[in-house]
Amino acid sequence: MNTPTDPTPADRPAAASPRPTLPPVVVWSQRLAVGSLLGLIVLSVAWELWLAPIRPGGSWLVLKALPLCIPLAGLLRNRLYTFRWVSLVIWLYFIEGVVRAWGDPAPAAWLAGVEIALCLVLFAACAVYVRLRLAAARRLPEPAE
Repeated sequence: MNTPTDPTPADRPAAASPRPTLPPVVVWSQRLAVGSLLGLIVLSVAWELWLAPIRPGGSWLVLKALPLCIPLAGLLRNRLYTFRWVSLVIWLYFIEGVVRAWGDPAPAAWLAGVEIALCLVLFAACAVYVRLRLAAARRLPEPAE
C-alpha cells in the first residue's frame, strides 16, 4: 500500500483565519480612548496630590484614579465590551468635573475643566470605536461551515 506521509492540501485542516485588520479610523479611536483615559488617570493623581488638593499635602480623594485603571487593559486589548461600559462609567467623572468647576476656586476649577474635556473626548472615542467596529463586523462575510 502506498500511503503518502504528507497529506495533500485538501486533507489538511483549514488554518484559523487571521484576525481581520481594523480600519484606521477604529485604530485611531482606540488610541484616542486610551490616551484620554491615561490623561484622566494622570490628572486625577496630580490634581489630588500636588496641583490643587483639597487638603495641603494631598488627600484620600486621589483614590478616585483607581477605578480608571481597571478598564485600561480592556481598551488596550480592543475589548468591545470594555469600550461600551467605559462610555457609561465616564459620566461619573464628568459630573465630578462639572461640580468642581462650578464650586471650587480657580486652580481646581481649571483642572475640572480639563477633566470635563477629557471625559468628553473619552466618551466620543468610545462611541466612535463601538459604532465603527460593529459596522465593520456586519460587513465581514459569514464563516463557511
